[in-house]
Amino acid sequence: MKPSLSILLATALLSGCASVSQTPPLDPVSVTPRDEDRSVTPYIEWNPRPLARSGDQLTLSVEEAIFTALERNRELRIQTLEPVKAGAFELIERGQFRPELYGVLQAGEEEVSENSRATGEQFSVTGRDAGGEIGIRQSLATGTDIELSIEQDRSISSRTPEQQEARLGLSITQSLLRGFGPAVNLASVRQAQLDTLASQYELRGYTEAFVAEVESAYWQYVLAREEIAIFESSLELARRERDEIEGRIEVGALSQTDGALSRGEVARRESALIDARAYLDEQRFRLVRLLNANLDGSLDFQILATSQPDVDHEPLHEIEARIELALQKRPDLNEARLRLAQDRLQTAVTKNGLLPRLDLFVTLGKTGYADTFLDSFENIQEDSYDVTAGLRFNQFLGNAAARGRDMLARANRAQAADAVLNHEQIVRLDVRLAANEVERARQQIEATAQIRIHLEETVQGEVERLEVGSTTALQVAEARRDLLASRIQEVEALISYRLALIDLYLAEGSLLERRGISL
Repeated sequence: MKPSLSILLATALLSGCASVSQTPPLDPVSVTPRDEDRSVTPYIEWNPRPLARSGDQLTLSVEEAIFTALERNRELRIQTLEPVKAGAFELIERGQFRPELYGVLQAGEEEVSENSRATGEQFSVTGRDAGGEIGIRQSLATGTDIELSIEQDRSISSRTPEQQEARLGLSITQSLLRGFGPAVNLASVRQAQLDTLASQYELRGYTEAFVAEVESAYWQYVLAREEIAIFESSLELARRERDEIEGRIEVGALSQTDGALSRGEVARRESALIDARAYLDEQRFRLVRLLNANLDGSLDFQILATSQPDVDHEPLHEIEARIELALQKRPDLNEARLRLAQDRLQTAVTKNGLLPRLDLFVTLGKTGYADTFLDSFENIQEDSYDVTAGLRFNQFLGNAAARGRDMLARANRAQAADAVLNHEQIVRLDVRLAANEVERARQQIEATAQIRIHLEETVQGEVERLEVGSTTALQVAEARRDLLASRIQEVEALISYRLALIDLYLAEGSLLERRGISL
């Protein structure tokens, strides 16, 4: 596979894989790769500098968070090597059609006893032989095997003079039935090519899911932060009201019951704030893990998220166009189509495997004889030659194995075809459901805003009635709880809309392009 086909994830991934000096430790035991491991592929080299240390604060927008994670996350880096591995298998398959140079050099000596036919006496014969052969052979996609060779033999015997033999040979074997034609012989190469492309679709799908996970984690962290701000403001207000009520109790304007209610409300808000802070830490840990900002696995630093959840929320249009986009770009669907193409290639191979093996072979040779090395090659031009031609046939009786392989390949192809159609239906459903969720979240933004406005008016009215003694502290507390819940719901609606858009772009297969990332 050419280097230009290597997977490069936009600027972030390029910067993470380029110009480094030493591979970082792989685990806390400080085990580093061996030199031979480091030389396997340039993608092993990776040593981005830490962005944060323990106790530091990292300021990030949602875009910066995505590209930081793309550059530094180890899981994603592992996945980027899968297309490289697939390309290596493609090279392996292509290698079977490359010319092969071979050579043989041998020498031998023997001593035997022979009987003279004339006298019947036994005598010893000593002989030495040496020879060599060099040639080139290649298998072609047409089902043709070609071999061109040059041989030289030298023999010396105690009874015969030295003899040098030189031979130039050409051998051609052509498959006539099984193994005939490029469609069959190139199937494994084409399947490897499809595997390489499929691995790129797999990487795209993984990267889309990863970007969605990072972006979702970022907005969940923002939501947790906004909730803490709401709880802190609510707690401060509850404490002020508690102090006011305690003062009015002292002058006899309110009962001790109202004081207990106000103190209970403060405790309730403090408890909610404790949970909110724990949830914020949980979301921070998840986001920090994805960012891998300090490379050592430590999660002990803070994040200042600068992006706001507010976003223009217009009604969705052209749902059918989004479905068509998804049918073109969804990596899982495209991978399924590639698997179907592979199964089609396999059925061509197994169908050809049902045929008997019938090969036509032709061997041509020119031989020169002499008592010296150079003369033997010069004498190749003389009339001596050899020609062999024939047919070679073989077939298993019943051919059960070949029929079984063909049956399996056809079943796999039928399954793959149905799987593609089923996947297309799932893609259409995914887009419809995601668009429906986006529209629901969009409407909830407006609805929750209206609820919050009305509850603010309700709380204000309850407070005014409490001041004139026409309501109770309990009713005021209940109204404030409803207002607190509505403020949280309003923020949740904004984040839900953000998350719904991410799911819609995932369903479309367009998330990477929308975030400025290309494969």
